[in-house]
Amino acid sequence: MDFCKMHGLGNDFVVIDARGRDNPVTAEFARRVGDRHRGVGFDQLAVILDSDTAEARLQFWNADGSLSATCGNATRCIAGLIFGETGKGRITLQTDHALLACENRGGGIYSVNMGQPLFDWRDIPLAEDTDTLHLPIDGDPVAVGLGNPHCVFFVDDLGAVDLAADGARFERHPLYPQRTNVEFVKVVTPDEIRVRIWERGTGVTLASGSCATASAVAAVRRGLTARKVGVRLDGGVLEIDWREDGVWMSGPTAHVFDGQFTAEFMAGLE
Repeated sequence: MDFCKMHGLGNDFVVIDARGRDNPVTAEFARRVGDRHRGVGFDQLAVILDSDTAEARLQFWNADGSLSATCGNATRCIAGLIFGETGKGRITLQTDHALLACENRGGGIYSVNMGQPLFDWRDIPLAEDTDTLHLPIDGDPVAVGLGNPHCVFFVDDLGAVDLAADGARFERHPLYPQRTNVEFVKVVTPDEIRVRIWERGTGVTLASGSCATASAVAAVRRGLTARKVGVRLDGGVLEIDWREDGVWMSGPTAHVFDGQFTAEFMAGLE
């Protein structure tokens, strides 16, 4: 089975093209491939599938074998592959969350419209009806839904945050029945925020498109920034622009290498 390794600002993915054949990925397979010591390693595994309504349908797996409906950076990476195949400047990709418009901005920069964020407690989802702009959790976070749930904390000192411990703790907070991504945000200026990320089902990551988007949206809702901001992550900078048609996320991607799983590795999954 062939695959390729890609990343967006260090947010790394194994990508498997399953167009024209059965989807080979299972939860066990995702966990095995995601093992950075015994497999390939990734923040998410993305499968490209056939679609009747878009250029392709995408399926996303976390490193723990769970599914995610949204992965913005992986969507941009795969958009880059399909732009190269088709020569188009604009395409649509189908995810379990929504149909996402993608644009080739040139110079290695790709954009994806992440859609409109969700603020109703049932849509995020939360376990009970509560104020999503001020959650009843220590630290006064904001809840945002983007096809996956987010819990966004605003802090004065990111250096004082124990990302691994606090991320793991809040990921499984009872208010989030499907667990949650956790973001810690420092507002630098009205046009720039600094964000550190704990991803649901994966852990600490250098970047995340949906987490960057959720952080920017939460900052706008709190009145802390403009609707267009630079989001400075551990792996680099993404541009987030909340427009009338949705939240556009833009940045670079990289195709690192192509590979093939050996018969020995595949045999262990039979």
